[in-house]
This record gives sequence, structure tokens and C-alpha cells, in this order.
Amino acid sequence: MSKIPKTMVGAYLPGDSTVKFKKYAIPELGHGEVLIKTKACTICGSDIRCIYHEHLGKGPEGYQKEMVAGHEPAGQIVKCGPGLRRFKEGDRVVIYHISGCGVCNDCRRGYMISCTSEKYRKAYGWQRNGGMAPYIVAEEKDLVLLPDALSYADGAQVACGFGTVYEGLLKIGISGSDAVLVTGLGPVGLAALQLCKAMGASLTIGTDVSEARMKIAKRLKLADHVVPAGPDAVAQVKALTGGLGVERAVECSANDKGRLAAIQAARKWGKIVFIGEGGPVHFNPSPDIIHDQKTIYGSWVTSIWLMEELVERLVRWGLHPDKLITHRFPLEKASEAYALMAGGQCGKVAVCFDEELKK
Repeated sequence: MSKIPKTMVGAYLPGDSTVKFKKYAIPELGHGEVLIKTKACTICGSDIRCIYHEHLGKGPEGYQKEMVAGHEPAGQIVKCGPGLRRFKEGDRVVIYHISGCGVCNDCRRGYMISCTSEKYRKAYGWQRNGGMAPYIVAEEKDLVLLPDALSYADGAQVACGFGTVYEGLLKIGISGSDAVLVTGLGPVGLAALQLCKAMGASLTIGTDVSEARMKIAKRLKLADHVVPAGPDAVAQVKALTGGLGVERAVECSANDKGRLAAIQAARKWGKIVFIGEGGPVHFNPSPDIIHDQKTIYGSWVTSIWLMEELVERLVRWGLHPDKLITHRFPLEKASEAYALMAGGQCGKVAVCFDEELKK
């Protein structure tokens, strides 16, 4: 492996819809830490909503000033600190994007996203340096091994994107008996369609207001039907399902009308999972939920053990999340990458290094 420098240039988000660069020291590793050479880091919608345009988080959940951005990284271990138990130099890894305390109830369940420690819970790219730089310091407990069958760009989407969707789909259950509606065809919605097909859904329907994103779903053949969002969307979904509606609905739009469509397009005894974050929802509980015996689930990210399971499943299914990447940029063009993602007319956007940039 090449010599590791003492400093590096990384990208941070000042909160005014721009990207800035500065020099960062590459620190000495502590107990249980590794140094990872970044290979790919994808941009999440929450980066845009909560950091890029403005810093919305407060206190321990807020974006810390000039922290290296990017919480969806994958790369290769190039140096190990003392006390490692499993991982070693040369391993290809994905980083679970929240480093928790490890001892609260949620951490012990593997859900570091819900860690209750204000002192020790730190998200990569938010309260500790993330993936928009050539190197990342990570804790061994936050790593998932990336099989050779998956690319680094595949791995970058496992934690926050595909992992978040996988968790939600497991909550509502997906099988060959199910017709599934996905509302919102951004990267998370596209991931939902891809995973629903792999898990056996017999009919997949996608809906969005963006013609560009509907075209991506069609081009990748992720949905059997794509319905434009609007006042007729629910009626169109019901027409595609014998007038009954879908057994399962996956809400990824974070839009009031999109959420209502997910609820109303579900049939009696249907299950709906809300994954898209931000904004309200308005519905009439009796006709929309109670009388039809529907169930709404909320789902936030996933656990590290399900993330590890998902990596295994992706290999088994021959599924490659990197197919959802429509644009790749080098680090020095991170400003263009974030601006494109903020426009909401693309698939997944990745900042890549080395071999991943050449694809």
C-alpha cells in the first residue's frame, strides 16, 4: 500500500448551499480504530435537507462546524490501531454511519442510530469526520465486511440507503403474494423497488412527480408500472390491482400528498411503511386506516447486524446498488455533486476515488 500522508484535503458543508474545502490532519489511531482509504461516498437526501442548505440539527445531533461531510462511505483499511479483534489491513469495508456508545439498550440491539448517549453518539459526516476526503478514521465496531462480489460504490449505499429500506421492508414483510407501491422515486424509492423485486414482490408500482426519476425507474426496469403522482394516482394504482389496492406501500417521498397516496392506495389489511423523512401528513383516521384495518409503520435506518445480513443477501440475489448511480464526481468537484443531488432530478450521486472514479 502507498505511503499515508500526514494531511489531506476534505470537503465540508457551511450550510449555505455551497461546499468548502480545507486541509485536515490524519490523526494517529486510538484503541480499536482503523484508517480507511475512501473509495466511494454517496450523497444522502438528509445531507441536502439537514446540512447543505442549512444546518437544521441542534446540540449533539447537529452538524459540527467544518466536519468532513459524507455519511455513506466505503473503502479499504490501510492502517490498524491497537486492540482490533476482527478486521485487518487490506479488508474492504462499509461503515455504519453512526458510532454509538455501545452499551445503551439501543446500541446493544445493534441500532446505534438510536443511541441515547449525548456524549458518545457521533454520526460520521455530522459529528465526526466522514467520507468526503481521501481517508476516514473509523471504529472497528462500526464496520461491515464488503465481499469481493460487490463494488465499493455498491457498499457505499448499504448503510443509509439500502439498509434503511431493507429494515422498512422487513417490518411490513414482502413476498410473492404482494403488490407493492413505492411513493417517491428518489434514490431511496429506487432502492425500495430494487429490493422489493429481489424479495419476491409479484407486482411493483412506482409514483413520483419527477419525470426524470420516473424515467430512471423505467430504464432500469425496477417497476412494472410507473404512475405520475397527482389526483388520479390512487385510482390508477387500484385499477392495476383489480380495484383493491396494494398489499404493501412504501412511502419514500416525505411529501404530504405522497404519504396520503400510500395510505389510500393500500387495500384492506394492508401495511404501509413510512421511510421518507421531513414534513407532515394529513389523513382521516377512520376511512383511511381504522375501518380498513390498515397498519402504518415508521422505520429509521437499520441495525448493524441487518446491514451485515443485507450485504450477504445482495450477493445472493446478484443485486448491485451501484446501478442507481447516475453521476460520479472526483472530490474536487464535490460542489457540482451536491448541487446536482439538491436539484432532485437524478439518481444517486457519488464522490469517488481511484478505481471507482474510472467506472
